[in-house]
Amino acid sequence: MSPHTGIRENQRRRTRRALLDAALSEMEERSLGSLGLREVTRAAGVAPTAFYRHFRDMDELGTTLVEEALASLDETVRGVLAATGDADRRGDAVVRLVADLVRGRPAHVRFLVRERHGGVAAVREAIAGQLDFLAHEIGGALAADPVSAGWDADDVTMLSRLLVDHMFMTASAFLAASLRGEDWSAATRTARAQLRLIHLGRVHWTG
Repeated sequence: MSPHTGIRENQRRRTRRALLDAALSEMEERSLGSLGLREVTRAAGVAPTAFYRHFRDMDELGTTLVEEALASLDETVRGVLAATGDADRRGDAVVRLVADLVRGRPAHVRFLVRERHGGVAAVREAIAGQLDFLAHEIGGALAADPVSAGWDADDVTMLSRLLVDHMFMTASAFLAASLRGEDWSAATRTARAQLRLIHLGRVHWTG
């Protein structure tokens, strides 16, 4: 790669990043469906025509943000569930994982929470697809756990989807606490108690 090519590639990456960051910033209190391409490019400090060198349309920008927000989460969650330790320790680890995600990517998580049932079909479908894959990966870890011995596939899937929904709900609770200027202690206690309740139901589940 020539120095000139390297400079252009770095510029291309910076512009793409600026567009994604501008969209996230503009969506702090609004949805993707209400956001226009020109608003994003203006906030990013680039010409509207530059947008099309990186994304076909706003839908593609949105699905890219979905992929960024949930990148590698399935591997991380699967690792937590497969780790040794009792249910309380694993539950605490999952809650910490969600907290770290919200702290590290608050704008991404806010975007996911708002757009999961939002008005942009492509983004809704992208979120649903990513969460389905996450539930599948969690289900694989749960099926290998002795507590789930003898469960049929539908019951394992139901549990894995319940855990994914719980993670989403917990992330939303952390965001809401931050907006109210509260610490996350109450939301953390609630999330842990909910996971203990889920585990208790799992232990006694008969199908």
